[in-house]
Amino acid sequence: MSTATTYTNVTAAAFTGIDFAAAGKQLGYGHVVHSDNVHDGSVIPVPVAVISSGPGPVALLVAGTHGDEYEGQVLAHELIRELDPGQLSGTVIIVPAANSPAVRSAARVSPIDAGNLNRSYPGRANGGPTEQVAALIAGALLPRADFVIDMHSGGSNSTYLPCAFIYRGPDEVLWRAKVRAARLLGLPYVMVVAPMLEPGSLSSAGDLAGIPTISTELSGAGTVDRHALGALRRGMPGLLAGLGIMKDNAATPVPAEPQWLELVPESSVTSTAAGLLEPLVDLGDAVHAGQPVARVHFIDELDRPPRLFRARVDGVVAIMRRPTLVAPGTHLLHIAPPLDSPAS
Repeated sequence: MSTATTYTNVTAAAFTGIDFAAAGKQLGYGHVVHSDNVHDGSVIPVPVAVISSGPGPVALLVAGTHGDEYEGQVLAHELIRELDPGQLSGTVIIVPAANSPAVRSAARVSPIDAGNLNRSYPGRANGGPTEQVAALIAGALLPRADFVIDMHSGGSNSTYLPCAFIYRGPDEVLWRAKVRAARLLGLPYVMVVAPMLEPGSLSSAGDLAGIPTISTELSGAGTVDRHALGALRRGMPGLLAGLGIMKDNAATPVPAEPQWLELVPESSVTSTAAGLLEPLVDLGDAVHAGQPVARVHFIDELDRPPRLFRARVDGVVAIMRRPTLVAPGTHLLHIAPPLDSPAS
């Protein structure tokens, strides 16, 4: 049985345009209150859409946790426009720009308070803007949900294999629900990571609340990858149907079994030098431990050969650094060993 944490007193959330008890399609926003030179006497809106046929299971879809991750944002806006309550047997709550100041600034974190929303849960109702958004989602939206998907991409600094990204555990019931959802979503890869990998993330908040929660990582590079977006677009109806929220469409194809990978402590290949990154492998390549995978060229030491970096583990190149300029401590890439397909 799941041991759930109920977030109480983390938010006194106010919404405009949303009645969670009503059927139909509602477009509104949650309130974040902050006083500075720009925002005094106003609210910072967090856009929210609720599309409902009435009583039934509820899915919470969140995008824009980081403002420079776009595939999930594009799909969220598309779903808001195109989903009709008549297609549903429940409710879909969509937050397309969770950290809206970061979205509007094309930035990973909020330009107002430098807040990383995916490190801020469960948040504080009387905290800074990013803490307020976390409190709004954890306190007012998460408790309404039977399932949560937090749509991420690599952002401006990295690219990922298009994957469902799931935390292990925290118990057998939630783990099986996550595995089933990852299969229903039908992305080419599933990347499994350690339990509670990031304690302040929405995935961790879902685990603590006992609500099945998965993320995605959908390419990245600070732009929209149309292939990753297309894979998510094809997979979302099957996921919502499998959760009992969207009426089943017999024409929806059964997704192929994804390739399962696992991030382990030895996955990262980390620079010990400052300079220019030269990758020696591509995203999706299979590599073996000891294989050269990257070089870093020194900018000012003109007669110094580049520093070579090798894989520490056998696996698949799952994440790659995007900007060429690196420093000591920069992860150049991550190699994820294959994982046996988990039991359903």
